[in-house]
Amino acid sequence: MASKGSAKHALQLIEAALYVSGRPLSLEELSSVTGIRSEKRLRKLVKTLAARYRVDESALEILELEDGRFVMQLKPEYAAKVWRLSAKPMLTTGPLKTLSYIAYKQPITQAEVVEVRGHQAYAHIKQLVEMGLVSWEKLGRTKLLRTTDLFASYFNLSKDPAKMRKQLEALFREAHSLKGKEGSAS
Repeated sequence: MASKGSAKHALQLIEAALYVSGRPLSLEELSSVTGIRSEKRLRKLVKTLAARYRVDESALEILELEDGRFVMQLKPEYAAKVWRLSAKPMLTTGPLKTLSYIAYKQPITQAEVVEVRGHQAYAHIKQLVEMGLVSWEKLGRTKLLRTTDLFASYFNLSKDPAKMRKQLEALFREAHSLKGKEGSAS
């Protein structure tokens, strides 16, 4: 059995790995950082760390995704206020707009997305699929696009497309009202 000092060190390594990666990490990846081979012990340590963030009422949270990976992220209520300060956003404006359009209109054909977003949407869609945020299935000569569970988990949205659409509408309204306030303040 490990000593308390090594458990503390393991928690610090898990926290550092989740922080620096900026993406969900598997238990296997966390194991390679901590040297802990027991999946049960490692999962318990990550959950202990996640509980600490909840108890401390931090702006950060650690979530376990449906696929068993863990992610450290800003709680949605803080992300909306500080996203512009990020030195390196996960997505640039173009792919983010394409992703928003797909999420709102899903399921939607690639051809429809390209018609609205332009030919650069092909590159955006490729990037979004590689990141695991969008999936596709063949539909005749085009592809049918929809967001993934990872997308819903990462952005803290419902996995149900109808509920997600309502959540997105609320976010769009909030962003529009913030933009209006910024414009009137200048």
